[in-house]
Amino acid sequence: MQEDILTVSGLSVEFDNHTVLDDISFAVRRDSTMAIIGPNGAGKSVLFRSLLNLIPYKGTVSWSEDTRIGYVPQKLAIDKELPLTVYEFLSFKEKSRDKILEVMGAVGFLKEANHIHNDTRVLKTRIGNLSGGELQRVLIAYALLGKPNVLLFDEPTAGVDIAGEETVYGLIHKLKADKDLTIIFISHELEVVNKYADSVLCLNKEKVCFGPPKTAIDKESLEKMYGEETHIYHHHDH
Repeated sequence: MQEDILTVSGLSVEFDNHTVLDDISFAVRRDSTMAIIGPNGAGKSVLFRSLLNLIPYKGTVSWSEDTRIGYVPQKLAIDKELPLTVYEFLSFKEKSRDKILEVMGAVGFLKEANHIHNDTRVLKTRIGNLSGGELQRVLIAYALLGKPNVLLFDEPTAGVDIAGEETVYGLIHKLKADKDLTIIFISHELEVVNKYADSVLCLNKEKVCFGPPKTAIDKESLEKMYGEETHIYHHHDH
């Protein structure tokens, strides 16, 4: 039986006497993937900030002692003129070129070991000139530096086109298998949640549902989150 790497109990967050999260409790098993879904304003990013201990909260957030967290933000607004290359950005966190090449390889920039020149091209590219999908992968590479065993993704595909979206989730899935990672991600895409998550936490300021996606997400929980217009959260068929 896998142990829990994270236990959250009675978590509540208030801003200016306004309750953003109310009495949230759940647990995440080691080496599993948990999705967090809910409408805009449901408290998903606030929950992440609580898990990272970045904001005051009531209740308990208990990580196992060996936890090392990597965090991938939703998206960074980066000025195209910013004179910062991918390599310089990654070297803020890691001075070893070998380790930088290793994480760039892990996120798919190095297809084969002898194609290092391809990687070098990306390393010399300014951060602001990357496509949405490339920037996403660089942010994942940044999160992987320091060898985390937990990765938190705040909407991994915000601002990434549909073709890129599949590759980002495929990449997350592959990284989880390769590196024994526990993954927690925020998403709006029910298909993605069903495909990749072992458990799902449905939020709308309070816990609406929690458990395996196929059983936890039902008509009632969707209506509690999104009202009657639940169909808009399904991917359009292509």
